[in-house]
Amino acid sequence: MPNYMLAYHGGKMPETPEEGAAVMEKWGAWFGGMGDAVLDGGNPVGISKTVGVHGVADNGGSNPLSGYSIITADNMEAAIKLAAGCPIIEHGTVEVAEIMPM
Repeated sequence: MPNYMLAYHGGKMPETPEEGAAVMEKWGAWFGGMGDAVLDGGNPVGISKTVGVHGVADNGGSNPLSGYSIITADNMEAAIKLAAGCPIIEHGTVEVAEIMPM
């Protein structure tokens, strides 16, 4: 079965401890609902830099990537269905990409 990276874009920091607990509960329920499909729950990520042929670019305080997870699914359509339940969709997006074995 193929593996897929879920790359999270956007989202927002909780404003209160209660809001933080509610957000974590949503994430826990989503991961729990996916069961064994979750290979790596991942983590949020910090502000990024872009490295290219012309050097390092500061992303100007915006971070196009806010976190990641790795799941397994029968195919891209199944992975998209799993991603559709992600809590970050309330304030951002989820990019789904198949991980190509090498």
